[in-house]
Amino acid sequence: MIKIISIAALALAVSSCASVENILGSSNDSTSVKETTTSLNTKNGLITLQSNHSVTDTADKLASIIESKGMKVFARVDHQKNAQGVNSTLRPTQVIIFGNPKAGTPLMNCEQSVAIDLPQKILISEGADKRVWLSYNNPEYLKSRHNIKGCDSEIDNISKALNNVSKAAVAK
Repeated sequence: MIKIISIAALALAVSSCASVENILGSSNDSTSVKETTTSLNTKNGLITLQSNHSVTDTADKLASIIESKGMKVFARVDHQKNAQGVNSTLRPTQVIIFGNPKAGTPLMNCEQSVAIDLPQKILISEGADKRVWLSYNNPEYLKSRHNIKGCDSEIDNISKALNNVSKAAVAK
């Protein structure tokens, strides 16, 4: 069974001036994505992909792809480095916080409470078995969590954007 990495909160998209069409653009490496392990955990609302790279390389690739799609990377949190700062240990674990208001604002206009889950976050972590995983909130989970009605196209656009950047980041 695929190990699912849980995270506290993930978000959906804010900042920058890119068009939604640019964010939704397809990955350039679709053939290598077919070899990637994907898991949908409906219990905790995460979509998790196995990466073909280290945590650092996956996070670097993801940040570059996000920026190339016109979104803004607000922060990159290196939890392993922070743990070392307090004399603790943690396997490699990073979170990329990013977004675009052209995707996030329409969703917040549908249901303002979804703002608690914005901006979007993607977790990249190494399991005890040394495999690297990329995880993000399933927008359908957020739709249910916030009782979002009548905004299926907004949810679909965000789902496509998250899927595209994530698959491109984990691809060979």
